[in-house]
Amino acid sequence: MSEVKLIITGPPGAGKTTAIAAISETPPVRTDTRTTDDLSSVKEETTVAMDFGEITLGDGQKVFLYGTPGQKRFEFMWKILVEGGLGLIILLDCSRPEPLDDLNMYLENFSDFIEKTGVVVGITRTGGANPPEMGAFYECLESTGRTFPMFEVDIREREDVALLIDALISTLEFSH
Repeated sequence: MSEVKLIITGPPGAGKTTAIAAISETPPVRTDTRTTDDLSSVKEETTVAMDFGEITLGDGQKVFLYGTPGQKRFEFMWKILVEGGLGLIILLDCSRPEPLDDLNMYLENFSDFIEKTGVVVGITRTGGANPPEMGAFYECLESTGRTFPMFEVDIREREDVALLIDALISTLEFSH
């Protein structure tokens, strides 16, 4: 494996763009545009195609990071971006009203890809009022018959993003 393509997905505002910016060795490619729908009360810009960044691991292996748009109306891009992908990071924003519903929606919409690859879940923005406990996320996963590594992360921190990537690559190496 000299080049690896990893996909980062999750709802709007979960931190996909921020995560890629925090760790990419090159200036990230962004396709953000001004938000014009209901999301405009939450954030000024949203990703409409993808975000892209890259890192080089200690062994020289290149890792290409592709962030998906978060809104379900861009689902067609999700299908395009997972082509040739080797792993999936799902970011979940605990400041959203129903982060467990978000998890189920992404598990369902990426189910074909998930069946073929490794997955890691990053739980973000846990400092708000009444976020679900980690156990609730594990129970949600178990109810679908799945178990994935799951971490509470601050995606603004390079080390936290690296943890997700390292865990995913370890999962992929273990399963192959």
